Amino acid sequence: MKDGNISTKLVLASASPRRKELLEQIGVSFDICSANIDETPYEKEPPVDYVLRMAKSKALEVCSKLKQSSLIVPAERVIVLALDTSVVLDGSIFGKPGTRAEFESMMTQLSGCYHEVLTSVHALEIFSSGSQSVPFIQSEKAFLVNTKVKFKPLCASEIEAYWLTGEPKDKAGGYGIQGKGAIFVERFEGSYSSVVGLPLKETADMLFQYGIDI
Repeated sequence: MKDGNISTKLVLASASPRRKELLEQIGVSFDICSANIDETPYEKEPPVDYVLRMAKSKALEVCSKLKQSSLIVPAERVIVLALDTSVVLDGSIFGKPGTRAEFESMMTQLSGCYHEVLTSVHALEIFSSGSQSVPFIQSEKAFLVNTKVKFKPLCASEIEAYWLTGEPKDKAGGYGIQGKGAIFVERFEGSYSSVVGLPLKETADMLFQYGIDI
């Protein structure tokens, strides 16, 4: 992707195969540089503040990696795209279940209820104007997508069977709507792709603003 004499590169700040597949779905060329940050919520931190902070922290961490490794060449613009998705019920953040007991507790609470899936997207535009210049952040954009998901009432045998598939262990909230966890979802209001991990429509709109071909 080029804008005059300036080339533009998109970098996805995530190792998630689901986000990779979604970004490929809209025909975007990109590199991957995953972020490794502390994802512990602050005490009494509101869920919206948490997901916004996580996405921005991931973007900044990858930005720092790119600068330190000299992966940004002169006359190049890099867009770092970072995301965070959290499942929220009654103001409590449900992360990835560390144990079976934690997973079962999550599913029991989500059973028969509506919950929120918050996905925050944060983009940093990094630019290097010449051979002697230090890459700098030229602009940033951020947004949040809130989708409401309703689970059907779950029984203990369903919860146990789902845990044994292995799918819940690396999923926020303990389930994947794009996988076997889909049978638990009675309805949703909002963006399906956002629940998977990357809101396609909103992300495409933002990348278009940066001049990236979709």
